[in-house]
Amino acid sequence: MKITVVGSINLDFVAAAPQLPRAGETVTGATLARHPGGKGANQALAARRLGAEVRLIGRVGSDAMAGEATALLVTDGVDVSGVAADADAPTGVALIAVDPSGENQIVVAAGANHAVRPGQLPQGFDEAVVLQLELPVGTVEAAVARATGFVCVNLAPAAPVSDELLRRADLLVVNETEAAFYGAALHQGGGRVVTTLGAQGAVMHRNGVEIARAAPPKVTAIDATGAGDAFVGAICVALLEGMEPEAALSFACAAGALAATRPGAQPSLPTRPEVESLIG
Repeated sequence: MKITVVGSINLDFVAAAPQLPRAGETVTGATLARHPGGKGANQALAARRLGAEVRLIGRVGSDAMAGEATALLVTDGVDVSGVAADADAPTGVALIAVDPSGENQIVVAAGANHAVRPGQLPQGFDEAVVLQLELPVGTVEAAVARATGFVCVNLAPAAPVSDELLRRADLLVVNETEAAFYGAALHQGGGRVVTTLGAQGAVMHRNGVEIARAAPPKVTAIDATGAGDAFVGAICVALLEGMEPEAALSFACAAGALAATRPGAQPSLPTRPEVESLIG
């Protein structure tokens, strides 16, 4: 199974705090950690750890953070030959605050991610393609237009996209906030639409009709960062392997749940044996 992920690459600075700050509030007593992140990199690593052969196309800066941001990808065997180094923009950074329950607040400085242009993409994709919206929308739309196989778009963070993208995607993945942003337009193309529901699991629709629903296993969450990306990587692997919709959702929910039990985005992403063990 071959997957190309076109997406963002960040270095995450994670502050585990006693509570999340309100507007204008300073919270002390936090501990700081640094982890590789970015939705594109996270989803690439998630799919790789679940058994796919994965290539990542993206952009980092020509700075000291670039190697740190791609370290786990390289260690786990993701093909990073499509990751370019930008001389004019820094590696993307995410500033993340996490409370003891696993809830988080995230501020992203995109840096080199916003310099990924259609010219960096191949002229065509025969393999499956997975995308998100942390790159320029025009680049995402160009990648979708060049794909001839399976296309998954994680519409996060929510932003206006073309009707052509929504119709072409074989799989759209949104959370409840993103689903409300796009509304009925999500269902115009006839592909699968998966809405994640946090602790309640996920639901899959086709042509606006629910076709499957699954709940995650019970776990103790400590950091939700990366859980959604684990879900996206897992649902793509499951569907590409030919799993039925309900089984694919259960597999993806288990991957997301496991990721929430560990700190950090990429360090938390589970392996295939871990997911299958949790499902039982």
